[in-house]
Amino acid sequence: MLNQTYVTRRSPGVSFTRGHNTVRVARRSLGSISQIVIVSLLTLVFGLIYVAEGTKATSFDYEISAVESEITEMTARRDDLAVEKARLTSVAAAKNSTVAAVMEDSIVTGYATD
Repeated sequence: MLNQTYVTRRSPGVSFTRGHNTVRVARRSLGSISQIVIVSLLTLVFGLIYVAEGTKATSFDYEISAVESEITEMTARRDDLAVEKARLTSVAAAKNSTVAAVMEDSIVTGYATD
């Protein structure tokens, strides 16, 4: 007698053993309501991120305007100090000039009465 073995052609991963099902179950995917909820939550999160970035830009605008107003105030103060310096140097130059040395001091002689 010949020893013969019988080989069945089966797909890999499927075994016919006693007490096991041979049916493959497809994976379950998300339902349409779950997908809508997930998409809406993602949209909400991205919207909040967008708003947060927008408020950062607005706060930077406020800081920039504060710095610009400070620059304007300091420029005006610098101009006032330049005028004051010119006035003080002109008074000092007038006191030290030869024309001022020749002038007489003024004296109040009296006031006009009615």
